[in-house]
Amino acid sequence: MDLRAWLLDAHDGMRQRVFGGVVARVPTQRWGEHADGGGSSIAWLLLHLARHQDLALTTAIRDHRPLYFEHRDALGLGDAPLAAGLTEREDPDVAAAAAGSGGLVPYVEGVFDASRHWLDHVSLMAMDTVPDTGRRLEHLAELPRDELGWLYSMWDGHTVSWFVEWPIIGHGNAHAGEAISVRNRLGLSPF
Repeated sequence: MDLRAWLLDAHDGMRQRVFGGVVARVPTQRWGEHADGGGSSIAWLLLHLARHQDLALTTAIRDHRPLYFEHRDALGLGDAPLAAGLTEREDPDVAAAAAGSGGLVPYVEGVFDASRHWLDHVSLMAMDTVPDTGRRLEHLAELPRDELGWLYSMWDGHTVSWFVEWPIIGHGNAHAGEAISVRNRLGLSPF
């Protein structure tokens, strides 16, 4: 198996866990619930993993404005801060807006589609390049450096390969697994 095939398999597997294991099995009216009275909701986890994948691919790697800007209003987040959905800790207002909007699945699908398309066509030589992440986060994503210093410092100086390995696939899989755990604790395990 070559590297591209492995990356596509990893990304497709994560997508299947998100859509087949969570989206298809948890009724949307339950996406805002907190299993066992704590943790993150399905809505937050879907928004959060999509925001990070979107920023990593669209902005850090490809040097474009995040897809999030096209989806903010449909997500019910048109007036929310531009950093909405990025922190590990759930923001209840942001999660509730996204859960009730009807725009969450189209945004998550759009992010997965864009990543899949890029992975299908990227030159593997690009994996060793180091994007100007700070400038891109600040000017294209309009994320305030003073509020999100943790993101700037975590993402600064890394190669494209690191962005694919961590924010796109690794981080996404971590939260896909967390969403499956929430699904199970909501009593919706298919097993």
